[in-house]
Amino acid sequence: MDWERIDRHAKQWTEEAGNRIRSSFDKTLNVQTKSNPNDLVTNMDKEIEQFFITQIKKTYPDHQILGEEGYGDEIKEQKGIVWMLDPIDGTMNFIHQQRNFAISLGVYEDGIGKIGYVYDVVHNELYHAIKGKGAFLNGKRLPMLKEAKMEEAIIALNATWVVENKRIDHNLMIPLVRDARGTRSYGTAALELIYVATGRVDAYISLRLAPWDYAGGALIVEELGGVVTNLRGGKLDFLSKDSVFAAKPGLHETILKKYLKDGKW
Repeated sequence: MDWERIDRHAKQWTEEAGNRIRSSFDKTLNVQTKSNPNDLVTNMDKEIEQFFITQIKKTYPDHQILGEEGYGDEIKEQKGIVWMLDPIDGTMNFIHQQRNFAISLGVYEDGIGKIGYVYDVVHNELYHAIKGKGAFLNGKRLPMLKEAKMEEAIIALNATWVVENKRIDHNLMIPLVRDARGTRSYGTAALELIYVATGRVDAYISLRLAPWDYAGGALIVEELGGVVTNLRGGKLDFLSKDSVFAAKPGLHETILKKYLKDGKW
């Protein structure tokens, strides 16, 4: 497989999609709700996904596409090459702030990540990684991650998980928040994974994400020596929604064993 050719095409399409999104800033968005009032989608989410699908299918007709807005393929097994796409990760931020959102794209072969992209559209920052060849920001190699201590760590964590909820015993999270140096929440999984990859935060935890949310960012974190699993310490499921736990080396093991009880929750 010519991954360098795929990489060139993916970068080109991602940058063109970013231009389209930026050009929409002065236009009125058509905003709709999906599963609940806070699950939003805009006409731009749909247009960008359709743009990618058109380009991918025209160039690589035998590849499959898993997209958030449902215009791709129905995928039931991890075989062949699959593009996992979130056209605008952080749609609520896109609508309300016109910042703190990203295009997230991962290309996988038989369930193994080969190339990943997260494009911070507003800042024109394209993060990308090719498996085994490192990770880059706008073509400049990013440094490997160093180990972090819990008492010096900033954890990206939504406050939802520290109050009573349906997905996890919030009492597990309280000591984690208490012992960390600080917590942050940005409302976009793709960028929060990038913040782990670049050392802006030391760990990221989310309870329920879809494959297109983390497919690109997870590969970038791993290429820089970080660890990405679900909250039970297992491999991520790229066919359904899963929890996601990404952290710097060393810190991942500390949090998993001391605070998440090796996933026994």
